[in-house]
Amino acid sequence: MSNGGGSGASWVVGGSVAAVVLPMVMIVAVSGGAGGEGQNQNVGGGLATGEVPAQYVPWVLKAGAMCEVIKPAVIAAQIEAESGWNPNAKSPVGAEGLSQFMPGTWTTWGKDDDGNGRISPYDPGDAIMAQGRYDCALAEQVQGYKDRGQASGDTLDLALAAYNAGPGAVQKYGGIPPYTETQNYVVRIKSLIAKYESVDDPPGELPTGKKMAMPLAGNPPVTSPYGMRLHPTLGVYKLHTGTDFGVPSGTPVLAARDGKVTFAGWSNGYGNRVVVSHGTIDGAEISTTYNHMSAISVSNGQTIKVGQRVGAVGSTGYSTGAHLHFEVMRNGKYVDPAPWLGLR
Repeated sequence: MSNGGGSGASWVVGGSVAAVVLPMVMIVAVSGGAGGEGQNQNVGGGLATGEVPAQYVPWVLKAGAMCEVIKPAVIAAQIEAESGWNPNAKSPVGAEGLSQFMPGTWTTWGKDDDGNGRISPYDPGDAIMAQGRYDCALAEQVQGYKDRGQASGDTLDLALAAYNAGPGAVQKYGGIPPYTETQNYVVRIKSLIAKYESVDDPPGELPTGKKMAMPLAGNPPVTSPYGMRLHPTLGVYKLHTGTDFGVPSGTPVLAARDGKVTFAGWSNGYGNRVVVSHGTIDGAEISTTYNHMSAISVSNGQTIKVGQRVGAVGSTGYSTGAHLHFEVMRNGKYVDPAPWLGLR
């Protein structure tokens, strides 16, 4: 496994396409909207129930507890992208095992973590733990770049970029390197992190004096308000039925109010979409919708609380970039979300 950036190959594993890059293909975050130095990607420390094969859960949890930056969901997302959870995977360029280590890199990071008397990238325990060690070492290295003013950005993003393109590339470019191959991993891996991360978030609460909480943490920028506009993909002048928030792909999308999920799935135009009914408010039936997401974290019929994760920001359906299209429906008709969110 070399630390050169920009080279790699795609190969089929477990019925899906897995990308192999030198060094091991990893996660890189690039901004699809707002975002800046030090932005927390909110990757939690748990795993979603049933997503990781049961025999690997203890190893993923253990590897994801080695350092603060690299959480279990990150480890799991990497493995799916690398090998599709196939412990015997071998790429055309020689990357091996669940975590797709190249032999040279394996010599440095591999240990007999499972205690079976051999050190092998084909032993899941050995592979997953080596992956955690390497991830954490890179996180420490890129944090050093940040501390010395040689790079800026979220530490997780930079660590994953270093895993994909090499830490030298991160240092050279002062952040995520401008390699198309590296940038293209963002949508896929960010969606996978959302898939594997536990969504047992503590419930939030409605802000004082407001009918709904923001569907994203912090103060996300509005990139397109409710109202008539020229549709960016259809090229026609029509009503923009919600409010767009420009934030990076993978950012957690949060329920704006307590309610029940009435739809969670794919919808043409909207891509990955969730609809939540909030019952009767001020004499009218109110629902909210969350659209163009890269991943969905709830299921149809599920009761959810304000602040609970419903999915992750993406760019699915008719979309030109990562953002959340948030809608409010009153008696089945779209209305401006801004007053409901206290934006005006």
